[in-house]
Amino acid sequence: MTDMRFSDETNSFMSTKKVSLLLTTYNSEAVLQKTLDSIEMQDYPDIEVCIADSCSEDGTLDIIKKFKDSSKYTVVFDSKKDSGIYEGLNNAIALSTGDYLQVMNDRLTVSDAVSKLVAAIDIEEKACGDPDKVLGAHSDLVYAEDDRVVRYWHMGRGSIRAGWMPAHPTLMLKRSVYDKYGLYDISYVCSADYEYMIRILKGGGCLGYVPEVLVSMYYGGTSNSTSGAYANSIMEAMRALRSNGVHPVVWITGLRILRVALQFARSPMMNRNR
Repeated sequence: MTDMRFSDETNSFMSTKKVSLLLTTYNSEAVLQKTLDSIEMQDYPDIEVCIADSCSEDGTLDIIKKFKDSSKYTVVFDSKKDSGIYEGLNNAIALSTGDYLQVMNDRLTVSDAVSKLVAAIDIEEKACGDPDKVLGAHSDLVYAEDDRVVRYWHMGRGSIRAGWMPAHPTLMLKRSVYDKYGLYDISYVCSADYEYMIRILKGGGCLGYVPEVLVSMYYGGTSNSTSGAYANSIMEAMRALRSNGVHPVVWITGLRILRVALQFARSPMMNRNR
C-alpha cells in the first residue's frame, strides 16, 4: 500500500474505536510517570489504560493509584506476581476491553500518536479492500536515554521472510488478532514479541504504517541490554521461525541482523538531522 503523511486530513478517516494501552510494571518508579504523562497528553477521546503490575516493591503502585484518580482516561490495574514481561502483557490483555490494543511500556512522542495509528488502520482497510486482512498499524521509533536520542529506527514496510519486522513498541493490533492467534508464548524469555509477530504476519496480513516517530523507547531492555541477551534473542528468534514453519531460518535471521546493522549505520546521520 502507499504510505501517507499524516496530517489533519486523516481525521476524516478516524473511526470511533476504543483503544486499550497495555502497560506492564515491576519496580518501574523511575520511568513510569513519563510514560503516563505521554498517555495523558493524547488527544484520542476513547482510551483505557490497562496496567498489569508484578507486585512492585517501590513507589510504582502509588504512581498508578494517583494516575487512576487523576487521569481523564479510564484506568484499570491489577498487581500479582508474574513470570516476566510477556506474562504481564497477557495479564494486561485480560484486563482490556478495547477494540484496538497497543503495548505501551515506553513514551508516546506526540499528542496525536494514538489518533495517527487508529487513522492508519482505517486508511489501510480502505486501501486493502478487505478489512479482515488488516491486523493493525505501526510506526517509526527512537531509542532514548532521558531526552537524548540514541538510535533511530525507520521501520517502513516489508516481509518477515526478508528479515523485516515492525517495531513491537509501536504496534497497535485489533482485538480480533488476539482472539484469532492467542496470547504471547511465555516460554520465550526475550523474543515472545518476535514470535508473536511471526505468528500473525506469516499468512500475509496487512499493517498500516505511519512514517513518523510516534514512540520513544527506553534504551536497554530484555533483548538488547547485553551482548549475551542479544545472542539469546537471536537463538529464540530462530526457534520462533522454526516453530511457525517459516524458512529458511538461517537466511532470514541473517537478513534481520543485516537490517539491524544498517539501521545502526544510518542512525548517527539521522540523529544529527533531528
